[in-house]
Amino acid sequence: MARFPLALCLALFAVALRAQTPPAPVLAGSIEGRNYVSPTGVFKIAVPVLPELGGEITDTPNVVTFQDAFNVHVTIAAFPQDATQRWELSTRGLKDYLIYFFSNFVLADFKQTFAGVQIESAKFLPGTLDGTLLTYILIPGGTMFGNRVPAIADDRIPVAKRGNFVFVRSGHIFVVSIELAERVIEGKAYAKTVAEEDELLRNRLADIANKIQFAKSPAADAAKK
Repeated sequence: MARFPLALCLALFAVALRAQTPPAPVLAGSIEGRNYVSPTGVFKIAVPVLPELGGEITDTPNVVTFQDAFNVHVTIAAFPQDATQRWELSTRGLKDYLIYFFSNFVLADFKQTFAGVQIESAKFLPGTLDGTLLTYILIPGGTMFGNRVPAIADDRIPVAKRGNFVFVRSGHIFVVSIELAERVIEGKAYAKTVAEEDELLRNRLADIANKIQFAKSPAADAAKK
């Protein structure tokens, strides 16, 4: 079975990004006007961060991270489906395939990187991107905004919360992941309910997903239906 070093990329990109000093590394992808274009050309997206707000971009051939100095941390991963993944999709059906992929690759890799990771909830959205798995996970010590966490008297480890969209498009498995920064940077002033957190993350994920322009691949998209 192929392995996708996904969560490790998602987690460590931001750590590496915060440690960078100018000049920034050369991107594997490219910037065309206001758009980031992935190295494989499978997608492009209007850059969701501004240099004036500390916005930076870090990428590899399959994962790009956008982060600013305030509250934005977005990753978009796009992995080509090999023969095994295409077979899993064709035999399981889309909903079960997305659950399988998230559990065996995304969640499993987060658990290898951070102790105590939990899936808070998950829901299949058939009307979003032709079928999307929406998940919320809690990650003790996994915030990408560690430099902005207020000091807490009892030294509790902040628990980050990430929302994730997992879907298939253009022969690739996509994972869009966003951290709810307010949960860790507002300290004792933070008072949102779980339902409010979920709505915020879902709206932010939808906003990012709706801005992605995918490469045309009708045959690949038809294969997943």
